[in-house]
Amino acid sequence: MAPQLKKIPGSKESLKEVMDFFQPDFLKIETTLKKHFASHISFVNQVSSHILFSGGKRLRPLLTVCAARLCDYSNDDIYDLSAVPEYLHAASLLHDDVVDAGEMRRGKTPAYKIWGNSAAVLVGDFLYARAIELASRFEDVRIAREISKTVALMSEGEIIQLLHAKVPSFDEKTYFDVIFRKTAALISTSCKIGALMANGSMDEIEALSNYGLFIGQAFQMVDDVLDYTADTSEFGKVIGTDLAEGKLTLPIVVALDRASKPDRDKLMTLLCQGYASTTDFKWVKELLMETGGLRYTIKKAKKLIDQACDSLSIFPDSKIKTNMKMLAQYVLERRK
Repeated sequence: MAPQLKKIPGSKESLKEVMDFFQPDFLKIETTLKKHFASHISFVNQVSSHILFSGGKRLRPLLTVCAARLCDYSNDDIYDLSAVPEYLHAASLLHDDVVDAGEMRRGKTPAYKIWGNSAAVLVGDFLYARAIELASRFEDVRIAREISKTVALMSEGEIIQLLHAKVPSFDEKTYFDVIFRKTAALISTSCKIGALMANGSMDEIEALSNYGLFIGQAFQMVDDVLDYTADTSEFGKVIGTDLAEGKLTLPIVVALDRASKPDRDKLMTLLCQGYASTTDFKWVKELLMETGGLRYTIKKAKKLIDQACDSLSIFPDSKIKTNMKMLAQYVLERRK
């Protein structure tokens, strides 16, 4: 049996309480996303809507709002700022699906398969530009600088992953370098710009940036595990795609380090061939369990979530702080 993430007693009830607590924020975030994304070109709106309103978790904009609120900021213009990281995220997904030739995104056919590579890339470019333009409206050079840096980091992450695709020399250090750029940087920035908007202290800005960084790293690690253990109908994308695309995720990195030479050689061959049969996938999943790759990844993710919660210790106890800690636990426990 595949290893499972440990449950918190009463976690389903707690998660419902958290979602109920944030429901007004989710409604405002959704309204704001619809308000700002539009182009005068209807085709752009059609493709943008396909990725933006296809059931995303809205974790990034929610964290922007949470960070500002934790720093005692209550103005509703924070929702306008919260749209920025979600547009950046949507743009990156459009580009990622083209680069990776993804088969499913959020349970739907990816945009490039419907409208072609050129359309997906160009609409992704539009969403990047829209995010940067929206961020500039606040006339805070600190926010603009963070967004620009993050876009560059996200691009670098994709490039590093591309350069290391199907290269068995990929190690844990490189893995963390990639996920920092591809996933964690944007989640960290989502928190940081909320704190900047609220004019938080240097310590508060750093604490919230770290909270997002730890959550972002854990989020990607859970994704790595789910790609081998999830139910496709829940996960929203085809499982086993990391293997088929030759992505050296943390469970694979651990397996390559711990497996016998014959198993390591076979695994390297599978990573290099560009596809994975059902039999191949089953063999790799069993190897990841035998070598402890899945369990190691889960353990690392749990430690990061603990660090994320600890980073909030500088803030006084409050309902928002409690719910941000529970939100971190949701990242660990999610199944999609």
